[in-house]
Amino acid sequence: MADHFYYEHSVMPINSTDGGALMPVVYLPHGGGPLPLLGDTAHVSLTQYMRSLSQLPKPAVILLISAHWEAKCAQFTASAQPDLIFDYSGFPEQCYEYRYAAPGAPEQVHTWVQRLNNLNIPAQAEPTRGWDHGCFVPLLLSHPQADIPVVQLSLLKGLDPAAHIALGEALAPLRREGVVIIGSGLSFHNMAAFFSPSTAARQQSEAFDNWLYECLCNHNLNHNEQCARLIHWQQAPSARFCHPREEHLLPLHVCLGAAAESELAERSYSDYLMGAKVSGFTWR
Repeated sequence: MADHFYYEHSVMPINSTDGGALMPVVYLPHGGGPLPLLGDTAHVSLTQYMRSLSQLPKPAVILLISAHWEAKCAQFTASAQPDLIFDYSGFPEQCYEYRYAAPGAPEQVHTWVQRLNNLNIPAQAEPTRGWDHGCFVPLLLSHPQADIPVVQLSLLKGLDPAAHIALGEALAPLRREGVVIIGSGLSFHNMAAFFSPSTAARQQSEAFDNWLYECLCNHNLNHNEQCARLIHWQQAPSARFCHPREEHLLPLHVCLGAAAESELAERSYSDYLMGAKVSGFTWR
């Protein structure tokens, strides 16, 4: 694959109870349904990238925000052993038989919900919901041993970019409590363009991808300036073409908010997926 690489304002934040090391924040493209698990040729480099995330420091808990769950408030999966949600169709039978046996973290969820509510960010524990493919597909590749507790967090209905940055900022201190925060989406998500690739679509995806890189990896922008640009992401080149609906972009906003202590993102993944440029970003 050409041009790919990968590595081996504000609310009062949640008060951290631990002065531990700063864990990474990762925004990753999760690809199309279960295709990264099936050896799909268009997903080869993306599959390799997700596997390479096993090299990140081992966390106490993985907190993952998926594009495929929206709720009226911030909801966390709170089962001790969540099931999988096969929220795709038309794939081989094996794609509905995957298992991911990692435990949940209901005790931590109870604490996080209380903390968010204390900050006037409405939050709930959701004891019945499982992990959707935006959660279990990348984790089957990055952490196949399933030996780390996993909690999935919803997006907020209304899809307000500022609210998602504020949510991330409130969760940022969890990084010092051993929590790796992952946003799972796609930096380009125009399904019509994926199924009908064209030179024009490729160029528009590149323009938007370059804009994201300049926002997140530019030494001349501080955190507040980065947040301001991401709040007004619709002003970016080809923004609405790349995201007719922004649910796959907003996990990036949560990540940016959570990365307030990190100076800059690094573009940890960049390649073409079904004719469009997509990227992943990591804050350390």
